[in-house]
Amino acid sequence: MSKFYVTTSIFYANARPHVGSAFEIIGTDVLARYHRLIGDEVFFLTGTDEHGEKNQKVAEQQGVTPKELVDSMVDRFKTPWEKLAISYDGFIRTSEPRHEKVVQELVQKAYDRGDIYEGTYEGLYCTPCESYWSETEAKGGECPQCGRSVRKLSEPAYFFALSKYQDRIEGLLRERPDFIQPDFRRNEMVANFLKPGLRDVCISRSSITWGVPVPINPRHVVWVWFDALPNYLSGIGYLADDEQFAKWWPADVHVVGKDIVRFHTLLWPAMLMAADLEVPGRICAHGFVVVEGTKMSKSLGNVVLPEEVAERFGADALRYYLMREIPFWSDGSYSESRLIRRINHDLGNDLGNLVLRTLSMIERYFEGKIPICPHEPLAEQAPLDRALQAASAEVYEGLGAFMDAIEFNRALESIWELVRLANRYVEDNRPWALAKDQQQRQRLSAVMYNLAETCRLLSVYLAPFMPATTDAIRNQFGLEPIAQKLSKEIQWGQTRPGTTIRKGEPLFPRVE
Repeated sequence: MSKFYVTTSIFYANARPHVGSAFEIIGTDVLARYHRLIGDEVFFLTGTDEHGEKNQKVAEQQGVTPKELVDSMVDRFKTPWEKLAISYDGFIRTSEPRHEKVVQELVQKAYDRGDIYEGTYEGLYCTPCESYWSETEAKGGECPQCGRSVRKLSEPAYFFALSKYQDRIEGLLRERPDFIQPDFRRNEMVANFLKPGLRDVCISRSSITWGVPVPINPRHVVWVWFDALPNYLSGIGYLADDEQFAKWWPADVHVVGKDIVRFHTLLWPAMLMAADLEVPGRICAHGFVVVEGTKMSKSLGNVVLPEEVAERFGADALRYYLMREIPFWSDGSYSESRLIRRINHDLGNDLGNLVLRTLSMIERYFEGKIPICPHEPLAEQAPLDRALQAASAEVYEGLGAFMDAIEFNRALESIWELVRLANRYVEDNRPWALAKDQQQRQRLSAVMYNLAETCRLLSVYLAPFMPATTDAIRNQFGLEPIAQKLSKEIQWGQTRPGTTIRKGEPLFPRVE
């Protein structure tokens, strides 16, 4: 059994997660579920980023401590993730003592190596992004990341000598060209940061108190990125459980938004090198989700909350829509009208109709029991059966490559090719006509068995994407939960004849 350690970025605990946050964590959940399905032992980590100036100011305005504020915010993430069936194994908070210990250890190690020095930060700072920018980067006094105004800042601070790691970072990218995915993000990092030369980064603040104290000078707190990034270590037992940490580190995949790629691909590897720790396998950067072509904004009132969408349309419908509609590497738009079209067409007319009509005909023609499949179908019908079996095998053959490349939309497209073929198989074989001819009873039995077997296989392929739908299909066909590795589950002919079906409500009722 191989291990697979996958993470999301940690979400800043100052507002409820929106559909863009859901895009990241659903995609990561799909990866985690897929790797469990192929037999890997998986650890999936997510969490909340809780320190920083924003939360300190909000706490002051509300008359509470920053810790009280962030404690009240955590369930705003855990509750939506539960409603979206996110199967995380660990949830890390940066205000936890286990995490603060790790942050201080990394700062101390870097300091002992001579990689941290004291100075004065003078420049531009974006409070919402917790990011420092140069005059060149913040053109017109606006943050290049969020577009909001930056302010001039001057305060004593500590700096991490990132420039010392220029050669090692360049060597990492040469030796491992897939370290940053997709390729165009790698090219951006090279062109925008490595070629001009890495600059040392400020890693502490002396004007705020809400954060991890710098071990060499407790009057400073660790700046948010040097604080946030070590969550990937503290969440799996670094400094607390050597066996657990050795089992999982290095991470196989960090899934992050495109706006924080540089911190994960330039600063994070250097921090790990300074601590004599291995760097992760891949940094995979997804695009942004906007709403009807417009960036989400509280002032515009267009922030889409994923738990509300899940309550209206079902979690699996939202999971399917986001993973099918928007290529993971690209920016995309959430549209309720397109979501409804996907529900009615793909999920209702295609998948739901296939499952319902198969169950209905087994109920009508075979008293609700899955029929025996004859070993030798009629010669003239065999090509249709072989095509259905071959299409299922093709889904399996392509699925691994799509998942490894994090092309969830293409994986779902290949699954839907099988769904559509199965519906054509119904039309080509016309079971309702076969049922009228006693001489065609054997053929009818073969057709209905093949359809039941295809539905079983679809339940397996859909498991990473639509877990509730998988459970519903398997329950209606009298199947046990998936217990074998994918390579065994996809073998044709595992549906047991004589199994009693339990026809239920349509999987996806039409949305008007």
